[in-house]
Amino acid sequence: MPPSAPADAASYANRADEWLVERCRESADDAAFAELVRRYRGPVFRLAVSILGQEFAPDAEDVAQDVMLRVHHALASFRGEAKFSSWVYRITFNQALNVKARVRYRAPHVSDQALAALPTQDRDPYDRLHNDRRQQAVLALIEDLPEVYQSALRLHYWLGESMSDIAVLLDVPENTVKSYLHRARRLLHARLAERGFDAR
Repeated sequence: MPPSAPADAASYANRADEWLVERCRESADDAAFAELVRRYRGPVFRLAVSILGQEFAPDAEDVAQDVMLRVHHALASFRGEAKFSSWVYRITFNQALNVKARVRYRAPHVSDQALAALPTQDRDPYDRLHNDRRQQAVLALIEDLPEVYQSALRLHYWLGESMSDIAVLLDVPENTVKSYLHRARRLLHARLAERGFDAR
């Protein structure tokens, strides 16, 4: 027996995910699914862009749309063994990895001439070029890290997500997020030093 309908659409915002999922499954309730999309589209986009990288934000938008469609079609098979949020973020992670396998072949390459032409606070052209090359090295090295390390770094340092929010998005304990960040920074510092850059 499906749950009874709320008095008005606004009251969907106060309902738990589980109630909304049940409405979608049992009653094909468009308003309930619209509320799920409202709740999860932003976090899904942020998780996708943390995997793909900021230069591929349009692709992350496509991932977010695709994930919402996949969720809609797959809701009937969702059995509730995991939290709904965990299920959605796992779909997102896998879909973003699939897209990343395609988009990495068109990753933008920035030449030394283009780097040298970028505005900077450095007065010495050599310092400017060195700093720009270091930045490119950091970006390249991040791409070589395990996917969960990349996501943790981008979510925390670029998107400004809290440890607790990252833990939810990656579906791991908060202490694991801290471990990911610690290991990722240590690897970056070591690999930057191997390339002759300081680890600041």
